[in-house]
Amino acid sequence: MAETTHSRILILDFGSQYTQVIARRVRECQVYSQIVPFKTRAREIKALAPQGIILSGGPASVYGKGAPHPDPAIFDLGVPVLGICYGMQLMGHHLKGAVEHSTRREYGPGRLDLARECPLFDGLGASIDIWNSHGDKLTKLPAGFRSAGHTENSPYAAIEHPKKRFYGLQFHPEVVHTPRGKEILQNFVYRICGCRMDWNMGSFIEEACAQIRGTVGEDHVLLGLSGGVDSSVAAALIHKAIGDQLTCVFVNNGLLRANEAESVQRVFGENFHIRLKYVNASAQFLGKLRGVTKPERKRKIIGHEFIRVFDDAVKSLTGSSSKGASRGKNQSRFKWLAQGTLYPDVIESVAIAGNPAALIKSHHNVGGLPKKMRLKLVEPLRELFKDEVREVGAQLGLPKEIVQRQPFPGPGLAVRILGDVTRERLRILRDADTIVVSEMKASDWYYKVWQSFAVLLPVRSVGVMGDERTYENTVAVRIVESQDGMTADWVRLPYDLLARISTRIINEVKGVNRVCYDISSKPPATIEWE
Repeated sequence: MAETTHSRILILDFGSQYTQVIARRVRECQVYSQIVPFKTRAREIKALAPQGIILSGGPASVYGKGAPHPDPAIFDLGVPVLGICYGMQLMGHHLKGAVEHSTRREYGPGRLDLARECPLFDGLGASIDIWNSHGDKLTKLPAGFRSAGHTENSPYAAIEHPKKRFYGLQFHPEVVHTPRGKEILQNFVYRICGCRMDWNMGSFIEEACAQIRGTVGEDHVLLGLSGGVDSSVAAALIHKAIGDQLTCVFVNNGLLRANEAESVQRVFGENFHIRLKYVNASAQFLGKLRGVTKPERKRKIIGHEFIRVFDDAVKSLTGSSSKGASRGKNQSRFKWLAQGTLYPDVIESVAIAGNPAALIKSHHNVGGLPKKMRLKLVEPLRELFKDEVREVGAQLGLPKEIVQRQPFPGPGLAVRILGDVTRERLRILRDADTIVVSEMKASDWYYKVWQSFAVLLPVRSVGVMGDERTYENTVAVRIVESQDGMTADWVRLPYDLLARISTRIINEVKGVNRVCYDISSKPPATIEWE
């Protein structure tokens, strides 16, 4: 939480695609990590009382025009600093060393030979495999520094200033391609920074509940429940904190997977006894989508219609909340809107002033709220990564089918139907998707991959079924593996499983005579087709 008394490592973000990975690796050490913009002033950092600071990598050159630089005063705070790749070059540059463009760039696997005993590499032996991604290198050490390790191309691939507890790595310890990188980060947070292992989801739940109660008091809270991991865990957590002060609104937009509406009502209404208002707005959404084929137009229509339906649902709750009470009094009952916003949503969706990284996406949980509702936000998960949210959900007693559910797009099946969205095309896709999911679960592959789903293409082809010629639809199957959804690769499923999925779809889904397997990676493709 923002005012936590846990041990804290601050990560200054210089635009690296790996910044979130660093934060997650630190949290795997049960140490709280927080990402802040690279321009954060030293006095602000001091106020946060970190046990250590990590300077992330980045795509720039320290001597380049417009290159991001930190407040130099961070090196006077008296706390340990670890610079990674660009972060190491920044440290060398600001402390009067020299950084130059290398005539021999290092990308990919390499070998680090250690020069001496160094607490950063305690217990790792004389050499380790590493992963490089840089074109510049340190050519002159700042005063007080010494080399702790070298590669074939760089005598200063790892550096240290033992007295000030400053360390620099030219490689990336946070990526899986540096096999013992996690141990390096552990040595930094435990041995060098002296952090305690006091960040876990059990303590988070207790602190989050106390904070929720302290924030909302006796007010009532609304939450738009989708049935996905984030909103489900947020609902369970807030309900644990304030009970019947929480009311969830579940909107069936007609674009859900098979039996999803019934499942959500069963889990939250019957099992958790959470106040739940169910709104079946399928006809409204499908009516608005009639004839719409452009993906972005679909998304906007669904988003706008959701806000309108949600607003109407809130009005109906307000009007029926207490008989004989004035409308004005009822309206004041709901003062908070809860959302399942996660830490990556905040980082990726909110343009951090001066951050050199491009804005990745506009997330439906951040911004876009109906202004006329005038509700204050409560976002109890905004400090957590996805894996932490799943752990919280499991500890709160949510079933595995929700906690380990694969990501599902906000616009639902509308963006998995290429072209016009109709009841018949939704029926075809739902039936095909149900087969994909059921076969993945039966073969124990479902929980091993990031996402597995079907896509209905606007393509018909000739086929033969029995003795008859057919001219039916094509379904694409998309199954990918990923760590965070930012990059992804297609899964090399066993042929017999692919054959079983294909055979069942063609035999059991009326209107389909051809199944294709999508073998595109992200990038250049995206995970979803629209």
